[in-house]
Amino acid sequence: MLRIVYLLVVLSFIASSIFGQEKSESFSSQSIVLIDSIPFVLTEHNNISIQAIINEVDTVQLMLHTAANSISVTEEGMKNITSIGLDGSENVKSWGGNSSSVFSTNNSIRIGEIVDRNLTIWVSKNSGPNTDGKFGLDLFKDCIIELNFDRRMLYFYKEWSDTLASKYGYEKLEVTSENGLLFVKGKSILGESQVVSKFLVHSGFGGSILFDDQTTDNYQFSSKLEIIKESQLKDSFGNILKTKKAILPDFILAN
Repeated sequence: MLRIVYLLVVLSFIASSIFGQEKSESFSSQSIVLIDSIPFVLTEHNNISIQAIINEVDTVQLMLHTAANSISVTEEGMKNITSIGLDGSENVKSWGGNSSSVFSTNNSIRIGEIVDRNLTIWVSKNSGPNTDGKFGLDLFKDCIIELNFDRRMLYFYKEWSDTLASKYGYEKLEVTSENGLLFVKGKSILGESQVVSKFLVHSGFGGSILFDDQTTDNYQFSSKLEIIKESQLKDSFGNILKTKKAILPDFILAN
């Protein structure tokens, strides 16, 4: 079944400079019918943590992960969950490689007043710090989602107003979908060079901008940018990715 999700992101660092005192106002106060509103915690690692109830029994903190199309709980989180029975294992592919994961079928999850049933839940090694697992936008079928960082709230609507969005200065970005993942185009400025790249919308990544190896090599980022740190990232299943952190002079997204 096709699930359509529109995501409106209200960014504090942009809103404070553009929208002034109007930045924290939600669209529910502007005659758009509100379905539900859900508080979230923005962790110190810039992850979005939301309370959920599994099988109407177990209360967990799940990370909203815009690059996930399934629900997972960590091995550590499973120690405190009583309602999930394991049904088997399969090979899965994550961004760091291939791994094996056990799974559980026929589960339900409740977030606010939104309930989804007959779900498969996967078990992984890692999630964002202080969360028990992850879920993606697939849970919110046919909704318009306002992700308001100033209020630390998710607002859910069935209708949308381009006129109202224009009033507040919001822009539409062209989004492409590949295997359930959302991509937008951004422009990096390096001196006289302008590099247009496709970026995954990835709320689970607590950094700023992540370039792939091919783009980095093609434009010689390692030699053109100031490298300030080298570190390692671990994906959901413990695969290690080595990264270099650099200072990018300018980045442009839409206007």
